[in-house]
Amino acid sequence: MTKISELEKGKTGVDVAGTIKELGEVRTFDKYGRTLKVANAVLTDDSGEVKLTLWNDDIEKVKQGDSIKITNGYVNEFQGEKQLTTGKFGKLEVNPSSQ
Repeated sequence: MTKISELEKGKTGVDVAGTIKELGEVRTFDKYGRTLKVANAVLTDDSGEVKLTLWNDDIEKVKQGDSIKITNGYVNEFQGEKQLTTGKFGKLEVNPSSQ
């Protein structure tokens, strides 16, 4: 399990567990003829915090205060800020049984 403080831009296949500290507003937009939803959250653990980008169905899964686990996540950078996302191949679990 990777600590939030250890996340680096461009890193793929990261497994991170933490707590949703904040959940931002959901935005919708059209891309390639499909309506997509995106929301930003702040994920924290005992080493720090990172912006978590949630897409589509993952947005409805989480609420503020939830413990979550990201498996096979991806770290990118947007406007100079590190962001964690599940990407195409990652998975988000809410209240995982073991962290």
